[in-house]
Parts: sequence; C-alpha cells; structure tokens
Amino acid sequence: MASTQPKLVVVAEEEEEAFQPVSPATEYVNSSVLSLSILGVFESEIPIDDFPAVTALRNKFLPINIRFSSILVKGHNGAQQWKRVKIELEDHIKVPIFPKGLSPDQYDEYLHEYLATIAMDRLPQSRPLWEFHMIMYPTSNAAGTIVFKLHHALGDGFSLMGALFSCLTRADDPSLPLTFPSSKSSTSQRGTRIFKNLYKKISGCWNTTYDFTWSVLRSTIVEDDLSAIRSGMPGVEFQPISISTVTFSLNRIRQVKSKVGGTVNDVITGVTFYGIQLYMQRMNQISRGKRLTSLVLLNTRMLNGYQNVQDMLTANSWGNHFTFLQVSIPSCSDVEKENPLAFVFRAKKMVRRKKNSMVVYLTGKLLQLMWKIRGRESLSLTMVSYIGNLTVAVTVEKGFIASQVLISCMKEAFEKIYEEACGKTEMEFS
Repeated sequence: MASTQPKLVVVAEEEEEAFQPVSPATEYVNSSVLSLSILGVFESEIPIDDFPAVTALRNKFLPINIRFSSILVKGHNGAQQWKRVKIELEDHIKVPIFPKGLSPDQYDEYLHEYLATIAMDRLPQSRPLWEFHMIMYPTSNAAGTIVFKLHHALGDGFSLMGALFSCLTRADDPSLPLTFPSSKSSTSQRGTRIFKNLYKKISGCWNTTYDFTWSVLRSTIVEDDLSAIRSGMPGVEFQPISISTVTFSLNRIRQVKSKVGGTVNDVITGVTFYGIQLYMQRMNQISRGKRLTSLVLLNTRMLNGYQNVQDMLTANSWGNHFTFLQVSIPSCSDVEKENPLAFVFRAKKMVRRKKNSMVVYLTGKLLQLMWKIRGRESLSLTMVSYIGNLTVAVTVEKGFIASQVLISCMKEAFEKIYEEACGKTEMEFS
C-alpha cells in the first residue's frame, strides 16, 4: 500500500528490556500447526478519514503494550520470547480497492469476501503481529469499516478489545476515556448455603473427573460423525471459508432469558442448537444417532465487566486467559415436532453443569493437542453485542455449508423460540 505517512520507528530503551518471555498459551496459539488471529470490526456512521486513524495508531495504540511493537523469536533454549523491533507503520496499514459505484448490498459481499480472505492469511512473523485495514466503501451497515487483525499471541479477545477501546474517547466529552457501566453481584447469607455448597463441591469433583476423561477421548480417539455441518475433510483448516453475519435484538433475547430463568448465553446457545437442527433438516439429514460436539471458549478471569488496559496490566490479567468447554449438540429425529424452547433449556442445563467443573482449568494443553490432531472444523460462530443488538458472525467451510441457508435457519430458530417464550402469556416454565 502506498502511504504518505512517515515511517514510525520504535526502539527499546535498554537492551535487557528488549526481550520478554511468553506464556504457554501464547506458544500454542503460534506454532507450525496452529496460528490463531482475531478480527475486530468497527463500523463507522461517517466516512473514514485515514489521518485520525494513523494518528491514533501512532500515539495511542502502539504505546499500550510492548507486544504491539515486538516479534516472536526463539531463545537459546528454543522457547519463544518477545523481541522489541523497529516498526514501519505503513507496512501494517491496508486499504483494499473495490469497484466504484456499487450499491451498499454489493459492498457487503465484497466486505465479507475480504474478511474471509484476510482471516485465512497468516500474519508475517518478521514484523509485529497485527494489521489495520480501512474499507472506505459504504455497506448496508456503515459508511466505512475498520478492521483490526491481531494475532492471538498478543492476547485474547478481552485484552485486545480493551486495548482497542482505550484508543476511543467519549462522544459527549472527548477529553474523557471510554467507560462502561459496572455490574454488581448480589450478596447472600453464607449460613443458609452450607449444604448447597457442599453438594456443589462433591458434584463438581465428579463432573471434573467425568468431563476431563470425556474431553480427552473426544479430542483424541472418538470423533464426531460426518454430517451436514462437519465434512471431515483432511486439511479443512486450509480450505477457503465464507463469513456471514446475523443480528438479533438484545432486548428480545433478554425477554426470552427472563421467561426461562437463564442467561443471554443460554438463549443464544439454544438458538444455535435449534438453528443447526433446522439446517440439517433442510439438508435432508436428521441428527438422531449422530455424534455432534460444539466447542465453547470461555474467559477464565474472575471479572464481572470491562477492565481498562492499565487495570489489566496492574492486575496481571493481560494476555491469554481462556479455556473451552466441549458441549454435545442435542439431537432429534424430527425437529418440527420439538418444542423450540427445549433447546434453550438443554443448553442452560448442559452449560451450567459444565461450569460446575474444574475441567475448564485443565484443558489448556488439551486445546493445543486437539487442534494439532484435528485442525479446525467446518463451522464456527463468534458473537458480539453492542447498541441493543447481538451479532453472530458465522464462519463456514466454503462450498460445503450453505451459509445463507444456515443464516435463515438461525433467524427462524430465534423467531420460533421468541414466539414460544413470549407469545404465550399463560405458559409456565420449569
């Protein structure tokens, strides 16, 4: 990309500060068999001006963490470590060229194709592991789009979104940093919960033993069955992908949540389970008897909400603090005869049981082993909520899963679940 911006050079002040060790999590997300990146998509209501963006990168983004101006190198003992280097800012800024004069809907397709392409490309190891993409064309959702591509070695989604948010200011007062409301957990009397806590600990020990054994078997020996959502093709992680999005009203999700006594995650997981069943039926398959598993990534920080970068660095919570749960996808013989809410209740029951298990803290190395042996899967979903909406990004194996059919099934699943939960005033839930 041609750029008129001067080259930005960052040099470590002292040689001994130029190298920093990496965590085990960082090593296994950046290896010859696994390289994970995060795409952060920002949609702007006004056309994008590249000058403020470049200034923000230079003055706000790079100083946040030394990792943003460092590369990963191997030390004398073969372990990876961070090395601070000179950085040329224009090497990290990408401005794609699309045809002119198209409609917003047409630019939607170009944007999705572009995201799918950069998601598959590995970041060069010879320079700091991030890129900044500016899409200057209006889509149906925005006048311009900014995409950060950041390697997972830099940190997990919680760390990196905190870093990106720290580059923003409040619209009502630009002199103030961006803030979010804090959530407060309710307190309860300890004396009345002794027996419940004892039962929880005993069941937690059993759940941990069972879940970890089951996870090891599912990650090494026992495979999911081939189905409409799993091709089983060798090297699926290198196959082209397609990215689509579907948006739900967060207010309507909360209405369902209040009816079933669960969480937003319970509802959207149930929608996903139900949508997959509808999709398999559209593809003339039934799930009864098939082994299907979803991988749910979890943030392991003991936090209730947003934490700014300075607080993360002080509390040593920056980095990769995540694990995963393997959750079986419910099966059925005739999805049309199923109560849509049953999928939400199943999701609520399964995830709640999995959370009462220490297996979430034992599966870090298992995650590395699983991806090393099996690679990626044919379908993945990522969720983000903002301004009253929850958007699900659906990434599928191109040419195998019909993304638009799957999106329509997800929409149908949510509408049926909402109607079942909120459209019947006399219905009781247990």
